[in-house]
Amino acid sequence: MKFSPKDPPRRFEVGHDVRFDLQDCGTAYMQPDEQITFVTESGAEYDVVRKDWGFYATPSLNGRLPQCGFHGALVVNDSRRYYVLLVEIGKEEPFAAYCSQERLRVVVWLNHTDQVEAMFGGSVDHQ
Repeated sequence: MKFSPKDPPRRFEVGHDVRFDLQDCGTAYMQPDEQITFVTESGAEYDVVRKDWGFYATPSLNGRLPQCGFHGALVVNDSRRYYVLLVEIGKEEPFAAYCSQERLRVVVWLNHTDQVEAMFGGSVDHQ
């Protein structure tokens, strides 16, 4: 893996009702079968794995991801754009406030197997 930092970071404005700046701090270039782990101040971890066909964008949503300190959520905005967000366990209240501010609605909590399977009318067939 190669990391190219952006110094200074590229700044750009985002947000719906409340505008704020994001900072693009760099780019990671990954080869197939490489993993990078992102860690929060509290120690929650998020892994991304590169494969020759693309990426594992998250660890298993109902296994390793919650063990690493996150819930997965599929959300939708007013423009019917869908996003997969990772919510640090214990940060559900600020996440709810952010969803309200950005007009996001949780479609399903992806680590809740029963909710995911209900979307498919029962258990998922493992062919």
